[in-house]
Amino acid sequence: MSVAAKVALVEGTRAEFGLNAALCALGLSRSTWYYQAERQTYGEKYERLRGALEAIAREHPEYGYRRTTTELQEVYGEPVNEKVVRRLHLLWDLPLVRSTRRPRPSGIRQVLVAAGSRANLVASLETIDPFAVAYTDFTELVYARGKAQLMPMVDHVTKLVLGWELGERGETGVALRAWEKAKATLRRLGRSPDGMIVHHDQDTVYTSYAWTGQLLLRDGVRLSYALEGARDNPEMESFNSRFKNENRSLLLEAETFEELRRVVRKRMKYYNGRRRHSALGNQAPMAYIRALPDSRR
Repeated sequence: MSVAAKVALVEGTRAEFGLNAALCALGLSRSTWYYQAERQTYGEKYERLRGALEAIAREHPEYGYRRTTTELQEVYGEPVNEKVVRRLHLLWDLPLVRSTRRPRPSGIRQVLVAAGSRANLVASLETIDPFAVAYTDFTELVYARGKAQLMPMVDHVTKLVLGWELGERGETGVALRAWEKAKATLRRLGRSPDGMIVHHDQDTVYTSYAWTGQLLLRDGVRLSYALEGARDNPEMESFNSRFKNENRSLLLEAETFEELRRVVRKRMKYYNGRRRHSALGNQAPMAYIRALPDSRR
């Protein structure tokens, strides 16, 4: 039970049982009681100002109590002084309202909103060729001394992990390093990222100017965005879940971040080169790629 609720209960029972008995039963001190009672009384006294003060806080989040007082006097016709406004700000947590104004959405966010369902390029594809669509997302890895964020990039058809990177946090720099590794893999396979679709969610990393500028403008990639988070990126969710479950004990045994990196590197190499996939006719991704009719390898 909150302090405010206890104060209200004391107020309703003290006439019958006495103030001391009511405070003792609810575990409230006399000082807390008097402070809260006075606080409630003060709020009730100026309740008529709550709506106006909240409206000013939202319309003018930069206003402190001085400018708010002037606004109250001149616009709302309420002749109160600055001390009252300052106390009411604290009483009703109005500084919090002022500080939580939503930032203006970035240009990329505005484009995604305008695009609606068209932002998901993968959903409209009837057929997908090898290296035409790659999926990515961050996932949390737990190891002996902490947690880290892994970002793999997986090809839709071949299931090959094109690139991956590990970081202490899911940051844009980590994502861009994973992309550089993916491009290096494509080059080794005689492929180009130009025209490829990279599908992910709308996390701030993937809507940042650094990410979109690199992939869209410099590398000619088409970016596709999930509309409903993980539910619109099931291939990536499946990979991340499978990778963590299959390697859980190895990951938990890693004592340091660098040791974790070595484990992930070794398991990614196994995944690409040796792990058989039912979707590939029980072949490993690299074996499947070598058997492709237009394979460059």
